[in-house]
Amino acid sequence: MTFQVIFPTKWSDFDPNRHMRHTAYNEYAAEVRVRYFAKHNFSMAAFTKYNLGPILFTEETSFLKEIHVGENITVNIKLQGVSKNNERWRIVHEVFNEAGKLSAIIKVYGAWMDLSKRKLCVPPKTTKEMFEFAEKTPDFETIYLKK
Repeated sequence: MTFQVIFPTKWSDFDPNRHMRHTAYNEYAAEVRVRYFAKHNFSMAAFTKYNLGPILFTEETSFLKEIHVGENITVNIKLQGVSKNNERWRIVHEVFNEAGKLSAIIKVYGAWMDLSKRKLCVPPKTTKEMFEFAEKTPDFETIYLKK
């Protein structure tokens, strides 16, 4: 199932060269992740309830086409991989400009952290649905953790 959000870009997203700031792309991707989690019953309130939060190990952005000031952009989310216990995940975001052209690809590798212990943790079972029904990338794979 495709999950995407349309955002109107704003003046503060752009640098003096009228290019969208590289960090703005990543901020929109993060917003889509949080909205996706919330849509699947894992909102910020759930993070607090379970005392955990998402963390990123890596974030890689490839820039393909320019986005102009004031354009609406569309950002989606796709699952590239997940561990059997949902502890770790790889997510890909595609950013499209107003003309529908692929403008950037953002790949993140993350996990869940217990905020009291400051250690990685297995999330509650409610996250299963979130990953089970996510749109998968063509190269989706199970993430195997080293012991």
